Amino acid sequence: MLKRKKMFLWAGLLALSMLAACNSSVAPILSLNEQVESSQANDAVEITIAETGETNADMGAASVADAGAANSKNHDDEADYTWDSTAVIPIVLNGDAITADGEGVTVDGSTATITSAGTYSLSGTLVDGQIIVDTEDEDIVRLILNGVDIGNSTSAPINIVSAEETMIVLADGTDNYITDGDSYVFADPDEDEPNAAIFSKSDLTLSGSGSLTVDAHYNDGIASKDGLIIADGTITVNAADDGLRGKDYLIVKNGNITIDAQGDGLKSDNEDDTDKGYIAIETGTITITAGGDAIQAETDVMITDGDFTLTSGGGSAGVIEEDASAKGIKAGVNVNIDGGTFTLDTADDAVHSNGSLVINDGAFVIATGDDGIHADSTLEINAGDIQITESYEGIESAVITINDGNINLVSSDDGLNVAGGNDGSGMGGRPGPGGEFGPGGGPGQGDRPEPGQGRGPRPDGEPGQAPGFDLSSMFGQGGGPGQDGFATSGDYYLYINGGTIVIDAGGDGIDANGAIEMTDGLVIVNGPTQRMNGALDYDASFTLSGGFLVAAGSSGMAQAPGESSSQPSVLINFDSTQPAGTLVHIQTEAGEDILTFAPTKEYQSVAFSSAELTEGTIYQVYTGGSSTGTETDGLYLDGVYTGGASYTEFTVSGMVTRVGNNIR
Repeated sequence: MLKRKKMFLWAGLLALSMLAACNSSVAPILSLNEQVESSQANDAVEITIAETGETNADMGAASVADAGAANSKNHDDEADYTWDSTAVIPIVLNGDAITADGEGVTVDGSTATITSAGTYSLSGTLVDGQIIVDTEDEDIVRLILNGVDIGNSTSAPINIVSAEETMIVLADGTDNYITDGDSYVFADPDEDEPNAAIFSKSDLTLSGSGSLTVDAHYNDGIASKDGLIIADGTITVNAADDGLRGKDYLIVKNGNITIDAQGDGLKSDNEDDTDKGYIAIETGTITITAGGDAIQAETDVMITDGDFTLTSGGGSAGVIEEDASAKGIKAGVNVNIDGGTFTLDTADDAVHSNGSLVINDGAFVIATGDDGIHADSTLEINAGDIQITESYEGIESAVITINDGNINLVSSDDGLNVAGGNDGSGMGGRPGPGGEFGPGGGPGQGDRPEPGQGRGPRPDGEPGQAPGFDLSSMFGQGGGPGQDGFATSGDYYLYINGGTIVIDAGGDGIDANGAIEMTDGLVIVNGPTQRMNGALDYDASFTLSGGFLVAAGSSGMAQAPGESSSQPSVLINFDSTQPAGTLVHIQTEAGEDILTFAPTKEYQSVAFSSAELTEGTIYQVYTGGSSTGTETDGLYLDGVYTGGASYTEFTVSGMVTRVGNNIR
């Protein structure tokens, strides 16, 4: 794997300014893969990044296991979960007093200090006191919470000052409660620790099947300055800042975790060691409401399985400060998701990586005020069901590879956006369809540039392309309405090698500030209604060798796949705008159905490619009418088309056939 320092450098080289905001609606995910005939096998794609000379396989880990292998070893040990029950030392809490029966504990009023390794069972109520662990022993300290209620008005109720390792065990069938005050008193005014209701300067593990509720009024709920492992239990945390924080790493093996945090929900923030600062989640039920990021790791987020309900920044309708972060899942280097069920409602990006992001499986329902899924460098989807019901831009990265999966997305701006750099597009005013801002938000409809001020000239030689606009003088290099400032580069690629992709975009349906290659899959685009955007928009080339593509939208910027393709396509620009839901039907002279499609919005262009289009064949185009076929995402299959009006006919005479003209 590429070393992390190289990853940070590459992400830095790609970092171009981007800012904007979001909105939209919903569409179901229904797979049509079995109904699409491909003309080419699903070949592997290798991407070369010019700045590093590395391939995309080196830009990020392919799976959770691969990502985990690059991180530091954690402190988890099976032997820690068993102990000699006859050697347990009881500690009884009684209001403002504590009694302990055994060595290794000293009591001073309402403070008990554990000075030796061993296993200690705590029970009862401590109104305003503290449990301290302070030992130089090299063995583990276990604290069995056996139905405790511990409060402290001026410090951490549980403060692990020194220990080789501490395990807090939630005894079976017990409910345990920890709470602190809203201000701490420190012996040394220059100190700022402890800073959590349960605080540890060393490795900490929580286990057991009991329950624990932590009300942290001062700062964090549960924090370790080393590693934090949640092995099991029902854990509820209400925190003034972060919910669960493990500086070196945070690992969730299992459990039912509910967090309401003003800061981040789950957090690992070691900035100094490149193999630390990671979060690994094996399984569990995790519900987080966070003012900041729901899950945030300095390096990697690795998710194997689990059930996640994440809300950040007030949800998709939330408004956050320009320098704030309110993402659902966020990593500084890699995000790897191998499975799980995710319901994400976020003000900022729902799933975000400053480096690479790989989804190998999982079910996602996403509503966001910014990007649905974003990676600064590379983003790969290999399987899964992804519903993005509301977003500014649906899926965004410098390099996007889609090998499989069912993706159904709604975006107020671009659906798939291939561009480099980090992203703050959700900041400021919330845009409307196509990136327009309302009052007070940024360039509104009244600020539209005149023709000749758009995205920058496209290269010559691709059919269906006309000179673009140049907005650089108004919005910055390569920019456009909204706050994105991406520039065109030969390092930006979209690879579609399979899967079902259904896009409903207010801006460009597919926007590549570079090249597109499609070898297989089903792509349906319900694109923009405004002329300055297109259902397909690419700056370099679009090579199509297989799969099924239909993209409807406005005609002013309409494009089709390029002449470098090996599978024919057609771009139809209609003389007038067709109402939403109006069927466009293509058939052979013999009446064989090639396409019957009902766009969900008004349209004036349709780009279409299928293995059934063949050179030298005459095709007839109809509009309106009806079909008896089975409809999925506007596409009708296996039916009889009747009642339409003949519009035109065309003969496929090359890789790209154009019917009609662009309407500027």
